Amino acid sequence: MSKLIIYHGSPEIREHPEFGGGKPYNDYGLGFYCTEHIELAKEWACSEGVDGYANRYEIETDELNILNLSSPEYTILSWLAILLKHRNARLSTPIALRGRDYLIQNFLPDYENYDAIVGYRADDSYFSFARSFIQNEISLRQLGYAMRLGKLGEQFVLKSKKAFDIIKFLDYTVADNAVYYFKRKARDDEARAAYRKEVENEDLDGIFMRDIIREAMKADDLRLR
Repeated sequence: MSKLIIYHGSPEIREHPEFGGGKPYNDYGLGFYCTEHIELAKEWACSEGVDGYANRYEIETDELNILNLSSPEYTILSWLAILLKHRNARLSTPIALRGRDYLIQNFLPDYENYDAIVGYRADDSYFSFARSFIQNEISLRQLGYAMRLGKLGEQFVLKSKKAFDIIKFLDYTVADNAVYYFKRKARDDEARAAYRKEVENEDLDGIFMRDIIREAMKADDLRLR
């Protein structure tokens, strides 16, 4: 059996994650959001002036049906469709509103049938990059580049009761906000700076949101790979 060690960053010690808890407007809806990287969990745990905890767990992944959005059968648009299904993107232009609806209709995986989801975490910088793509400001290639800017950006999200039933709490580590709040901010600032440098170069041959809609591209379109 394959045992995975994952961490949940929180202002609290979470010995018993509760199925059905959380916020429905998180990246992938209701679920328990974790990471394989303790340093990232410590960043997520801290707000300014408040220490947090990196809770450590063990879970048997062989028993789970896992949707990995980084696997070859999916594109970044699959991730974006799930994100737009749950997050409030504050879109106002006609192309952005139409783009959101088109992506949800044509690229949304059947994610509700999975026990867990692996994919990017849409923190402040990631979410702004995604919004720029929906608003036709950057190309698909530039969006893909932006998603790789933030190191340790993937999360492991428990979705089903089965997943919650088999996760085991091991221990926790205190996260010092004086260290990790500023590490998170520095990582976000670095990603934004690299992104701004990238989009200074216009992608004249790239695929934009308007192209995807106009040419009725679907999830199996090789141009999106």
